[in-house]
Amino acid sequence: MRRKIAKFSILPVFAGCMFFSFSTREAANLEIEGYSTSNLDLNYTVALVEESELAKDQSLERALPELGKSYVGFKEALGFKESRGNYQTINEFGYMGKYQFGIGTLELLGIYNSAEFLNSPQLQEAAFYTNASRNKWILIRDIARFEGKVINGVKVTESGILAAAHLAGPGSVKKYLRSWGAQSFSDAFGTSIRNYLKKFGGYDTSFVKPEKNPRVDIQAFRA
Repeated sequence: MRRKIAKFSILPVFAGCMFFSFSTREAANLEIEGYSTSNLDLNYTVALVEESELAKDQSLERALPELGKSYVGFKEALGFKESRGNYQTINEFGYMGKYQFGIGTLELLGIYNSAEFLNSPQLQEAAFYTNASRNKWILIRDIARFEGKVINGVKVTESGILAAAHLAGPGSVKKYLRSWGAQSFSDAFGTSIRNYLKKFGGYDTSFVKPEKNPRVDIQAFRA
């Protein structure tokens, strides 16, 4: 996997990131509204830093030795993979923040001010949880159907599905799973759904509760 970041800096101490890794389920006010999944295929969000897979894996292991396979371990691993945990990164395609969100996905979550988003680690954490909650609701039947199955040599897990949905959008993940891997997806850098299913499999993401069209309560972050 290869990635280029237009603006890149490393936080001096990774613990600074962890300070903001609070319970985003409590921080975000998730409103349940009507929802359509017809136009989700292009809502992928991810663009990662450029370095070898081995180097990234070793860096992640050193930075997050105590988190294991918890939900916090899942989100921190994904954030570290995408941006090295840098809340203020913007890549060459305009994907933003620790989790490299695109503006289209942020707008679906009720976030319209990119500067405000970049300058608030708390808002970014809430956006990650809210997006995962949304994706889990969309894919809940596919999680039940395919979890534990092996597709293209990779064991499917809930966390792998949620990570793949963060990369490719839940619609693309549906197509991949329901075609048993025949209809694949790769982002602008060639990263595939299979890669994310494998890389982020086996985490405990039961903390994420499926919600139908949740939105972040922006006012909660404007003290």
